[in-house]
Amino acid sequence: MSVIVKKVESRCGMRRFIRFPVDLYKGVPFYVPTLAIDEGATLNLRKNPVRKFCKAEFYMAYKDGKPAGRVAAIINEKANEIWEHKEVRYGWIDFIDDPAVSEALLEAVAEFGRRNGMTRIVGPLGFTDEDPEGMVVEGFDQISTYNLKYNFSYYKDHMERLGFEKVIDWLEYRVPIPQETPERIRRIASIVKERYGVSTFHPTRRQILKEGIGRKIFDLINRTYCGLYNFTPLPDDLIDFYVDSYIGLIDSDLLLGVNDKDGKLIGFGISMQSIAGACRKCGGRLFPLGWWHLLKSLRWKQEDTVELMLIAVDPAWMGKGINALIFDAMVPVYRAHGFRWAETNAELEDNLKIRSIWQEFETEPNKRRRIYGKDL
Repeated sequence: MSVIVKKVESRCGMRRFIRFPVDLYKGVPFYVPTLAIDEGATLNLRKNPVRKFCKAEFYMAYKDGKPAGRVAAIINEKANEIWEHKEVRYGWIDFIDDPAVSEALLEAVAEFGRRNGMTRIVGPLGFTDEDPEGMVVEGFDQISTYNLKYNFSYYKDHMERLGFEKVIDWLEYRVPIPQETPERIRRIASIVKERYGVSTFHPTRRQILKEGIGRKIFDLINRTYCGLYNFTPLPDDLIDFYVDSYIGLIDSDLLLGVNDKDGKLIGFGISMQSIAGACRKCGGRLFPLGWWHLLKSLRWKQEDTVELMLIAVDPAWMGKGINALIFDAMVPVYRAHGFRWAETNAELEDNLKIRSIWQEFETEPNKRRRIYGKDL
């Protein structure tokens, strides 16, 4: 039977869209399901503020009447304007090992792009940089983080067979937490504090949600990452959405701000305790007992890994050792929490400044992610 692709147009269809990868990767020890409630909030364009600058359609592929794949087709109008291109993005892409399925899904995205005047297709990308990005092309035997997505090794073969080519790669690291901060990082941090009079602090939940620190964090992110691949600056309403949904829920010990001598925020590090094991146990569902696995992981029996989500540094302070200052402050915190490992977020392969930090921790990349694209 031929492959049929259907647009998702109902709540039932969206639940099937969200559930598909959980079934596809059943029994795969490296796959970490996203909480359905989180993914549902992100993909609900009636509530997600990205609707103001993004168009999207969602598709499911069926073969012999059974779900065989999924994909989101996205046009980020703000990114297209800033970067002066006409790209349609594909994201949230998963499929069985059948070339007819992957081809049908990506053709649905391409057709959505052509209807809207796009000239190129790229991905995997989300609505913004806060969504999962990149397709795993190395490190299939490494467990995924909650914030990024796992995929089978055959995805790469499908993309290349369809004529997609590499656009850019990201690297991820699994870093052993040392007993003490590496000496060179500790020395740089001491010099920075003495020379510039900067200080570090852990913001409280009230400061983040009620006193404007959350907004300041994302304003800093906008200024730090504005020159990186396809970055979309976040407007205030989307910042509030992310602060309320995520930042305010993270243990404040794992958030670190850096102020200059006048009290202005010039740097910030965001990390969170891993919930990968808890999400695997509950299959991405909070009910009936998923909430218990998550609560236990967050409150009483933390997993041995911390996820390093991002570091943002004011452009005027780049190259002055703020990254080292953040690591110097956080290594003792990670040890106190009992973490043995840190998993980094995806980092652009040409971001040599941040990659040089990991050399001090004697580690190598354990995963590689890729953006694939081609002209329509």
